[in-house]
Amino acid sequence: MQTCPRCDQTKRQNKAGKTQSGSQRYRCMHCGCKYTPERKQHGYSDDVRKQALQLYVDGMNLRRIGRHLGIHHRTVSLWVKASAASLPEVPVPKEVKTAEMDELFTFIGNKKTGSTSSRS
Repeated sequence: MQTCPRCDQTKRQNKAGKTQSGSQRYRCMHCGCKYTPERKQHGYSDDVRKQALQLYVDGMNLRRIGRHLGIHHRTVSLWVKASAASLPEVPVPKEVKTAEMDELFTFIGNKKTGSTSSRS
């Protein structure tokens, strides 16, 4: 038997439809309160979120994580952004004393195009 959360009555509790998620709603005939005793959880569990974030940190891309866990890749993207926003700021050093470079070549400047047409 259901108990009204407002008046704690167990008698005269009638069914009053269902919520969008499919949970049964009840109405207390004593005080008129409508309530849902056992709400269904929306969204994904914390374990799934942690697993998605761990896969992202390990280098897996968003779409592959989505396919692997059976969730949409945009959902994973939102979780990553929310997690990144909650991280503390990384302190930037004021002065760099030693820098290590590798043999990577980088083009600096404007990209040269093959044909440039100038109109007068």
